[in-house]
Amino acid sequence: MNTPRYTDLVQSLPATVPFVGPEALMRASGRNFAARLGANESGFGPSPKAIAAMQQAAADVWMYGDSESHDLRAALALHHGVAPENILVGEGIDGILCNLVRLLVAPGDTVVTSDGAYPTFNYHVAGFGGALHKVPYRDDHEDPAALLIRAEEVDAKLLYFCNPDNPMGSWHPARIVQRMIDAVPEGTLLVLDEAYIDAAPEGTAPALDPDAPHVIRLRTFSKLYGLAGLRVGYAIGSAPLIAVFDRIRNHFGIGRLVQAAALAALQDQPWLGHVRHELRLAKDRLRNIATDHGLHALPSATNFVTIDCGREGVFARALVAEMAKQDVFIRMPFVAPHDRCIRVSAGLPEQLDQFDAALGVALLRSG
Repeated sequence: MNTPRYTDLVQSLPATVPFVGPEALMRASGRNFAARLGANESGFGPSPKAIAAMQQAAADVWMYGDSESHDLRAALALHHGVAPENILVGEGIDGILCNLVRLLVAPGDTVVTSDGAYPTFNYHVAGFGGALHKVPYRDDHEDPAALLIRAEEVDAKLLYFCNPDNPMGSWHPARIVQRMIDAVPEGTLLVLDEAYIDAAPEGTAPALDPDAPHVIRLRTFSKLYGLAGLRVGYAIGSAPLIAVFDRIRNHFGIGRLVQAAALAALQDQPWLGHVRHELRLAKDRLRNIATDHGLHALPSATNFVTIDCGREGVFARALVAEMAKQDVFIRMPFVAPHDRCIRVSAGLPEQLDQFDAALGVALLRSG
């Protein structure tokens, strides 16, 4: 039989999907979710100006987008006080992570992350043959000191650190993150994933140093900006590092409509302020719901709340499954001891009403 000749690496990989999407779950169950609270999207929607920009750009979608994302990069540079040469626009943080691993990780190269942190990063590392070394969380927080020690021990090419953190919603203040940046071992690139930074308290992000060659910072329009479906994110890094991406990136991967929407969203900071206000109300409501049902909501610097069920992972998994039967989509951390928790995205009041009602039933059915 004439079959494709896959690489040895690809043949060695398991059939893995980091996250099963809600659409796939609905197809499998034959039911639609009434409350979509598991993907950390923004239930509050994008800026009306971003929607208008997409509508205006729709007539021109027959043309490829600007391969340099010039206007968006310029606006991001102005917003952050850096040069356009320090900005890379990509197909969401996931797309940037894939290219970053491709740039730096050859088969057998070492990479350090936290055990239970964002699994899509691990997926890319495995896909390029990297050797993953994982460090446990400490008190539901990623452990900067332990990550640095492990990176030094194994001579890591990449050190992945998410602040604020997914899936626990925890965070470290800027002074701790800056100490970590300053202590990165020689030859290691710190990948500082700041996907949730727009939801974090003041003083979470250290000052930008665009000339630092040993750190790349990742941001996204998928969370508070409400553009998850467009897949657009960006990186801030030293000009030489950003320039190297031109050797491998998909130069026409960011379409015209996407660029127009992201630019309009960035320029509508009052809408971002509105979303932050709604987010605070939603997280307060989720904390109250958790308390009312005898559970404990962990502090959150993200657009979701992680709720401690006080039981083992088997119970939390049963709870997630029961919620799905009631058409409420939530997720949970994958790794013990965090799998004692469920993770619920902030949403509109009517969605949280549905979550509240379904949680009571699911807790009874889950024992």
